[in-house]
Amino acid sequence: MDGGTLAFIIILAIALFILFVSCVKIVPQATTFVIERFGAYKTTWETGIHFMIPIVNKVAKRISLKEKVADFAPQAVITKDNVTMQIDTVLFYQIVDSKLYAYGIERPIVAIENLTATTLRNIIGDLELDQTLTSRDIINTKMREILDDATDPWGIKVNRVELKNILPPREIQNAMEKQMKAEREKREAVLIAEGQKEAAIRVAEGEKGSAILRAEAKKEASIREAEGQAEAILKVQEATARGLAMIKEVGADQGLIALRSLECMEKVANGQATKIIIPSEIQGIAGLATSIKEVIKE
Repeated sequence: MDGGTLAFIIILAIALFILFVSCVKIVPQATTFVIERFGAYKTTWETGIHFMIPIVNKVAKRISLKEKVADFAPQAVITKDNVTMQIDTVLFYQIVDSKLYAYGIERPIVAIENLTATTLRNIIGDLELDQTLTSRDIINTKMREILDDATDPWGIKVNRVELKNILPPREIQNAMEKQMKAEREKREAVLIAEGQKEAAIRVAEGEKGSAILRAEAKKEASIREAEGQAEAILKVQEATARGLAMIKEVGADQGLIALRSLECMEKVANGQATKIIIPSEIQGIAGLATSIKEVIKE
């Protein structure tokens, strides 16, 4: 075997090796290959190692099965009460059938964007402005259901639809801001009034409690004073009773009693009384004392 033949064999072996290597295809995770044979759909390769017959088969499309996000430009929509606003949506979708995705529709993402715009207009057209602003969850759910049904023939599953921004006209936004400001001022005024009312109630309750405590203190003082007076009177009565008992025990005669009475009258006369009533017994003793004085002078 000469050198030219050996070189040809080496080149042929290298070419066959390269051809063999090129025929071995490795499909990554979460990816599928759509295989065509002579231009017609043959099969779909899943994750793993596959061998492709050269010239006869070819990889028509490589499709990722990961969830994707489509952020669509804002769409002009008109509400039921004729308010034009701009709404942009975010779509989360996933390819579940590679064959339908490859052959179902041309430019499927553009088709989904247009379908999203028309669906959004139909839903918003049945809602008023206030409902549109407060019903995002309802709108998202309706759009997801409609888009999911519409994209089934394309091998696409719509997982979520979110309204990213809702932009009413500038004058509507100004009116909404004024309304929100008025609502906040109203809530502030209500809170202030409730605070003042609560403070007035607390003050009234405090004054009521103070009045009750003062009345109870006054009542207690009166009771204590009455009890003191009663006790004093009782003491005086007891002392008088003991005095009478002592006089009775010592057998005091009428003259001694009369003299003690005169001493008491002397103390009474030193007071500020304008009238003094003298008992008859004392008057008799006074007369007797005068008579004795006259006898002594004679």
